[in-house]
Amino acid sequence: MNPIVLIPARMASTRLPGKPMADIHGRPMIVHVLEAARAAGIGPVAVACDAPEIEAAVTAAGGTAVMVTEDLPSGTDRIERALSMLDPAGTHDIVVNLQGDLPAIPPVMLQTVLAPLANPLVDIASLVAPVVSAEEAAAPSVVKCACAFPPGARVAPALYFSRHPIPSGEGPLWHHIGIYAYRRAALARFVSLPASPLENREKLEQLRALEAGMHIAVARVDHAPFGVDTPADLARARAVLHPGIAAQRETP
Repeated sequence: MNPIVLIPARMASTRLPGKPMADIHGRPMIVHVLEAARAAGIGPVAVACDAPEIEAAVTAAGGTAVMVTEDLPSGTDRIERALSMLDPAGTHDIVVNLQGDLPAIPPVMLQTVLAPLANPLVDIASLVAPVVSAEEAAAPSVVKCACAFPPGARVAPALYFSRHPIPSGEGPLWHHIGIYAYRRAALARFVSLPASPLENREKLEQLRALEAGMHIAVARVDHAPFGVDTPADLARARAVLHPGIAAQRETP
């Protein structure tokens, strides 16, 4: 595998305007995410952005940024467009889509998300962590993945995703973590597909892939990283991350 990590970043955010540039100990949040991705050491890293200030912040941190200003429907479409600009020759066969609002992401998670792609039948890889409370299970903002891990296994097929607690019955629930590793051909196919009925119903774009017959598998980690969507989340990030270093690292 020859991966590249792409981080979509947009200034527009309903609950936290200018989110990528939010200050965390003197550096924009997008720079914290960039440094975590670099620390993973799985391949080159670039930010797909829509604003000159994001591009300038990434460049000042020694990173690579590409401007994707078209009004594309999702972050997945933005990384596919950025990939075509950065790597038109097709050198990179795996594309890791890392959300730009995960400033405390443990770098090892970017290594772990590649594990399901060891199976050549898997088109798209992602991550899950155990749901640890009834509140987490009930929260529509926490996407649940229907999957089952045989004893000792760290990878399992993803059969469905929902905002509701699935599957029913006794057993663990799995919190889906929105980090993806795509085979390049799978990414190209995915963005060419129209939004699917279940995707529109659940408001989860990964269902488009499942409805099209694509295979998604997930690797399990111990804890889900938190994202920054609100001012309260930003305050938490400032409390968690040490001043002057990229992030307080956890291990899955």
